[in-house]
Amino acid sequence: MKKWLVALLLVVVTAALAACGSDDKKDTAKETTSKDITIGATAGPYSDMLNKAIVPALEDKGYKVTVKEFSDYIQPDKALDSGAIDANLFQHSVYLNNFNKENGTKLKALIIVPTAPMGFFSDKYKSVKDIPDGATIALANDPSNEARTLQSLQEQGLIEVSKDVDPLTASIKDVTKNPKNLVFKEIEAAGLPRAVETTDLAGVPGNFALAADLDLQDAVFLENMPDKFRNVVAVREADENSQLAKDLKEVVESAEFEKVIDSDFKGFGKPEWMENR
Repeated sequence: MKKWLVALLLVVVTAALAACGSDDKKDTAKETTSKDITIGATAGPYSDMLNKAIVPALEDKGYKVTVKEFSDYIQPDKALDSGAIDANLFQHSVYLNNFNKENGTKLKALIIVPTAPMGFFSDKYKSVKDIPDGATIALANDPSNEARTLQSLQEQGLIEVSKDVDPLTASIKDVTKNPKNLVFKEIEAAGLPRAVETTDLAGVPGNFALAADLDLQDAVFLENMPDKFRNVVAVREADENSQLAKDLKEVVESAEFEKVIDSDFKGFGKPEWMENR
């Protein structure tokens, strides 16, 4: 009887130890998984920013990072909302807020990053004063970029836009003064780099300019971009205070991040928090 009791006790103790070992493995696996993340971006300068300026620093913190590239501006937010990715970098806060409103999502801008401004390019003219009467101006036909273009043209003294309209929603119908009788040609934003050759001046959003190998420093002038139009690292609202969110902010706020921006992303406008620190 004693032998049976001893044998039974050994079985129970062995099973208990095995269970503990199994739990330890599960906890370790869970911890490893929490460091295995995916960040989304549109192909081009912002996936480059992730790969050059953000991912290496996250890997130094123990993360295993996959960068997933998207070809449109809808899927990165859908993927973030569904949990398919853990953060994204491709959009400004105006777009993000509108996406949340239209889709019922709860995505949060975590931190603003340096952003390529809209560039106004011309194969014919070198300065604003050279732009002649009746010149054709190519601009994006989507509301956000069209409003930004008109705001920039107004700042250069080429037109005036009604003061009664929201600057974020202004369109060519809101132009109240056009002393040079400029002709506006609205086209898809992706086609604006090609329009540089066929129009007198084209307002090209920064991401499309860089994708077409246009040098921002060759532009006739650059957009004076407000922070609301600079791109942000976005996460789900529920993850705003997560360790990943804290680490992402720490990486972007680091001196090493700014050094990479200064060396590899020339012409990108820095947000106010970076300029004023």
